[in-house]
Parts: sequence; C-alpha cells; structure tokens
Amino acid sequence: MSAERATGASGVADRVIDVALMAISFAMLTPLAFLVSNAFKTPAELLAWPPTLIPDAPTLDNLRAVIRETPLFRWIFNTIAFATLSTAAIVTTSAVAGYVLAKFRLPGFGLIFGTILATAIIPFEVYMIPLYLGVQAAGLLNTLWGLLIAYLVMSFGIFLIRQYAMTSIPDELIEAARVDGAGEWWIFLRVALPLMRGPLGALGVLAFFQAWTAFAWPLVVAAKTEAQVIEVGLALFQTGFTVELGRLSAAAAVALVPSVVFFAVMRRNFVRGVAASGMKE
Repeated sequence: MSAERATGASGVADRVIDVALMAISFAMLTPLAFLVSNAFKTPAELLAWPPTLIPDAPTLDNLRAVIRETPLFRWIFNTIAFATLSTAAIVTTSAVAGYVLAKFRLPGFGLIFGTILATAIIPFEVYMIPLYLGVQAAGLLNTLWGLLIAYLVMSFGIFLIRQYAMTSIPDELIEAARVDGAGEWWIFLRVALPLMRGPLGALGVLAFFQAWTAFAWPLVVAAKTEAQVIEVGLALFQTGFTVELGRLSAAAAVALVPSVVFFAVMRRNFVRGVAASGMKE
C-alpha cells in the first residue's frame, strides 16, 4: 500500500514539474513570438495598446526597408563565419588541451591548469584594450581574423573536457593502445576523440552562441559597417532618442534563423553532452 502511495505521489510530482516547465517555456517563447509578429506590423499597430500578437494588416515594409537600407545579409554572413571558425577553434583547443591535462602527468601541469581556470574570473574588459592595441599593431582591424583573436580559446571548454577525460576515459584503454604500439596522436584521434563527442558537441553549441551574441569586442574591432556582425548591426536601429522597432524586429527575426537552425541540428549532441559530462564510472 505504501509503495502505491509513493508511486502516486511521484506521478503527481512529475506532472507538477511538467506543468511548471511548460509554463516557463511559454514565458520564454512569448517574447520571441512578439518579436516575429512586430516584424510584420505597421508603425501605428506597433504603438497600439494593448499589443496584439497577430498583425491586423501584415506588411513586409519593415523587411524591405532593412534589406534596402542596411547590409543585413553581409552582417549575417560575417556572424556565421565568425561563429563557425570560433567554434571550430574552441572545440579543437579544448579537446587537445583538456585531454593532455587529464592524461599526461608532467611537472607544471597543475600550475598551468590553475592558471587557465584563473583566467575565467578575469573580466574581458580588463584585457580588451591591450588586445585591441595588439590587433591594431598587426593590421587586423575590420577583419575576420581580428574578430577571432579573442574567441580562439575557452577556459571553461578546457575544464569541461579535462574533467570528462579524467572520469570517463579509462587510463587502461590508453595504456593498451600504447602497448600495441600506437602513437600519442593516433590514440588521441582514434581512441579518445570519439569518446569525447558528447561533451564536445555540447561545447560546440556553447561556443557558437558565445560568438553569435558577441557585442563588445566586435563593436571595438570592426568599425566599418560592412565588417560588423549582426549584434552590432542591430544596435544601429537604436539612436539616442528613438528606436526603429519595426525594422529592428524584422532584422532580429531574420538573424534568428541561422541560430535556431544550428541549435535544432545540434540539440541532441548538446543534451547528450551535458548528460555525459555529469556521469562517472
């Protein structure tokens, strides 16, 4: 009888949690729904109160104006290239550094790992100016490579892969490969890397959206309009006294598409990676 009561209580608790999660999801998606809706509203309807979710007279004027007056697709292309290359660099550096720090016991590695973790608590604004001066001296302002300089390594990524490699990749497996005559790079590429696909997929999603939403560094290093990324481009619709809400909503709605597609493709890897990173043998 007590077991049945426990099962019933557990079922009620699960339903309460499901309802709460659905309510939270609805609350998070509502602003996005209004964003897309505002992209198709007239200026008069944008200012109407109470606001309506479905436009009374849908129009494409906002989208046409954005495409005609701004290099929107250039901004999106810049952002996709920036985020893709940054993600590839962060996944690569995190995989190599995390694996080496986890599986090699050499003097000074503890200090190196501690230093990497310490950099995570240093605000980017502290070293942004010295980094800018270095990029300026190298002649990389208003270039993709100048943007990438600050987004090649992620300390959290190295920490994540190191912890996963320490707890989920058996040392015996690596030693067996060494006994069979395999080289270190072969072991890393053929043995360790396939086992790290889950956390690397999760890290890839985090790295992509970190670059996609970057604002301060692109604002500083890319002054030319055609070299800017979408986050900086969207800020141009807001002036000191007014906000072009319709055009801003249209541009933001278009900019949402690549990130939503990327997350839809990578969502399974993200969930699998988060779950795997919390497991221990």
